[in-house]
Amino acid sequence: MNLPDITYCPCTLQPGFSTYSPGGQKVLFGSRSKKVLHILSFGPPGNNPEQTREFNEKRKYISISGVQEKYSLQLDKNKLLLTATRGTHILKPIPAERLERVEEMPANEHISMQLASQVFKIPVAACAMIFFDDGSPAYITRRFDYKPDGTKYQLEDFGALLGRSPEKEGDDYKYNASYLDIARMINHYVPASTITLHQFFRLVVFNYLIANGDAHLKNFALMESPHGDHLLTPAYDLMCTALHINDSSLALRDGLYPGDREEKSFLNYGTYTKTSFIVFAEKAGISTAHAIKMIDEIMQLTGNAWQLIDKSFLSPESKKRFKEIIGERYQTLKFK
Repeated sequence: MNLPDITYCPCTLQPGFSTYSPGGQKVLFGSRSKKVLHILSFGPPGNNPEQTREFNEKRKYISISGVQEKYSLQLDKNKLLLTATRGTHILKPIPAERLERVEEMPANEHISMQLASQVFKIPVAACAMIFFDDGSPAYITRRFDYKPDGTKYQLEDFGALLGRSPEKEGDDYKYNASYLDIARMINHYVPASTITLHQFFRLVVFNYLIANGDAHLKNFALMESPHGDHLLTPAYDLMCTALHINDSSLALRDGLYPGDREEKSFLNYGTYTKTSFIVFAEKAGISTAHAIKMIDEIMQLTGNAWQLIDKSFLSPESKKRFKEIIGERYQTLKFK
């Protein structure tokens, strides 16, 4: 595989850059004057036995959940190195899965995160595309759970907060809930719950819009703030899963709330609608007026997504399909 020809910042997708822009360096590495390259000094796992052993050894110690392979990187001056402990960044190569367009999963996650941040103004973890020395793509994200002194903020995902576990419920435990269950936990644990609920609601609608069928309990979390209270973490693990598999409309088995498929507009159209999300918002404690305003804002901003998708590292075919998927979901949000 050859090294890619870069014309957009692999972090911000700003045009006119052949590596990370100063803005990208700031977001990813903390300083506009950093000179970290978008190319790693080593190859991907599986390229050679020695390198693969190092990947496997380092992976033993990473404490990030999920089935996709993740590795810990540490920024040493201007170089990113594999590490077993105290990593500053997380590296996600192309997964060893039999999925359609699997080689585009890093680009998919990157553009999904950038859409959330740049178009829909949803707080997300800093992230970028990065490439191994053979040109194969990977996804990198900066860890947000470390304090400036190197200790970790307390962080609990909603699987843990809801008492779900593989021991109790099997391997699919993280799907055994509804988004209303998460909203109730936010009301219980977060002092400024109104603001956090609005942030969560926007994220749920966004995940539906981009067809993220893997927005499960462990992909939402509360984190200790510098002031000692709890806040919703920046969004992470966002992806249009419909590009890779024939996925469900929503990740959680009980949907927006138990019985949501019996709601009148869902029965009329056979899919989630604007009314579905308004009813969900009301049950979560969000006023109807605020729910309508947030959905309308998201729909008004959707047209701005096309230009950013065109700048992404997806293939032309996948860019086209991603736009079609968003367009299909957008149409259902018009239904009442």
